[in-house]
Amino acid sequence: MQDQIRKPIYVTQPSLPPLDEYTRILEGVWERGILTHNGPMVQLLEKELIDYLHVPNLVAVTNGTIAIQLAIRALNLEGEIITTPFTWIATASAIMWEKCRPVFADVQPDTFNIDPQRIEEKITDRTSAIIPVHVFSNPCDVEAIQKIADKHNLKVIYDAAHAMCVDYNGKSLLEYGDITATSFHATKIFQSGEGGACITKDRELFERLRRLRFFGHDEKKDIVDEGLNGKMTEVHAALGLASLKWLDKVLHDRREKYELYMSLLENCGFIEFQNFPPDSYNYSYMPVLLENEEQLLALTEHLNGHNIYPRRYFHPSLNTVDVVSSKEHFPVAEDLASRILCLPLFYTLKKTDIEYICGLIINCRRR
Repeated sequence: MQDQIRKPIYVTQPSLPPLDEYTRILEGVWERGILTHNGPMVQLLEKELIDYLHVPNLVAVTNGTIAIQLAIRALNLEGEIITTPFTWIATASAIMWEKCRPVFADVQPDTFNIDPQRIEEKITDRTSAIIPVHVFSNPCDVEAIQKIADKHNLKVIYDAAHAMCVDYNGKSLLEYGDITATSFHATKIFQSGEGGACITKDRELFERLRRLRFFGHDEKKDIVDEGLNGKMTEVHAALGLASLKWLDKVLHDRREKYELYMSLLENCGFIEFQNFPPDSYNYSYMPVLLENEEQLLALTEHLNGHNIYPRRYFHPSLNTVDVVSSKEHFPVAEDLASRILCLPLFYTLKKTDIEYICGLIINCRRR
């Protein structure tokens, strides 16, 4: 009877600030009558994120996909860009929208990130850049990737859609590469409904990114570059500002719940976990690897029958998607994509729900 009346539990929900805190910020937006065009809320959000993340320059934009496209445009990239097939389609589609060709390199089976040893195999005279992805916020091997980039005179753009609030080797993970693109989508650990940002140490790139997001206008409103409309609105920036005040609490909560999952599942014998460095992870996802796809499908059906809805991140491997037009086989990425499942993890999820979910998983194996 309890299962029949239990409310659905989905893989994620937004970490929302108290509504009254958001509406108080919106009152100022209404009073000023400014909704877009680099308004005061956007400027304030950029400043507060720079302070919070300890990064040198940050440009707020419409979403994480536009952030990648703007990074490609700002670096004047052409030809081929090497990336991972184990990622969301936006990584590859952003490359294609900018008239470049995504070239895949296989991933590491334990970190889920692009394998630096496979990157160099894919470099040709048409290669202009590498776009690695910090999968589920797990830092890529940034030192090895930068060494390859320097050797072959390539640019590096990191897709850090998952990787807000991760430090690596004493600084923000968002500082690595020529440009890092991140996302503030509703499901991310820091959210503004829709939104994203580009982060760079290079001041000239920073200024160009600011122009490109606003139709190519400079500070005098002269059109000096080939821009697009990548601006964040004041309404989204206000939600970001309200959310930022709660971010430390959200981060702490995610870690506690991740560790609870681990304590309940790590000895069950039929599940593997992502390998990541200590204290270089934001615990925004709860990925588990089943033994095979048949087991994954059986577990998914079992959980769905109890109103629990995990999700397959990332399935299928992008090299098997027709629109990407890759004919190559990437055994590690395809294997991961066939048997990885992300379990529910979000701020309002109760610990008793996690215990219930883990009980269902363990009992499913015994059936």
